[in-house]
Amino acid sequence: MVAVLSNISNIIIPVIIFYIVAYGIANHCNVYEDFIKGAKDGFHTVIQIMPTLIGLMVAVGVLRASGFLEFIGGLFSGITEYLGFSSELVPLIFIKMFSSSAATGLVLDIFKNHGPDSLIGLTTSIMMSCTETIFYTMSVYFLAAKVTKTRYTLKGALLSTLAGIIASIILAGMIV
Repeated sequence: MVAVLSNISNIIIPVIIFYIVAYGIANHCNVYEDFIKGAKDGFHTVIQIMPTLIGLMVAVGVLRASGFLEFIGGLFSGITEYLGFSSELVPLIFIKMFSSSAATGLVLDIFKNHGPDSLIGLTTSIMMSCTETIFYTMSVYFLAAKVTKTRYTLKGALLSTLAGIIASIILAGMIV
């Protein structure tokens, strides 16, 4: 079964690319020119969102270097121990909402200190896949699409992140 899934995953991307090219040719589209136009539009989008990306990365770097994240983890340590998970996950939860790459740095630190197969390592791994970079995603995509009224996006994203955190704790506890 694993070999079948492995073979499917190896061929799915080339099949999708072939399908797109064949579909474009069948509809008499200039596939290459459309690809170049899309790449050019994507490049312009990257240039538009670059200041936001740089600002987020600098802010996360400052928080991490200043020791603020460890302070936040210590601040919530009583609550986290009562709920059954490590206070070292608090900075990860906080940073993941802003930057996935900065959160990955914290994940590597957790893996180095505790190991990936420990309870905190498993919880960290599941949490990284069950949560979203809320503020990064909202700022980048809403800026690119010029969305000004976000309605319930932030509330829904925070609620889904909370659900992902709870699921991570429960699933990791079931595995160990």
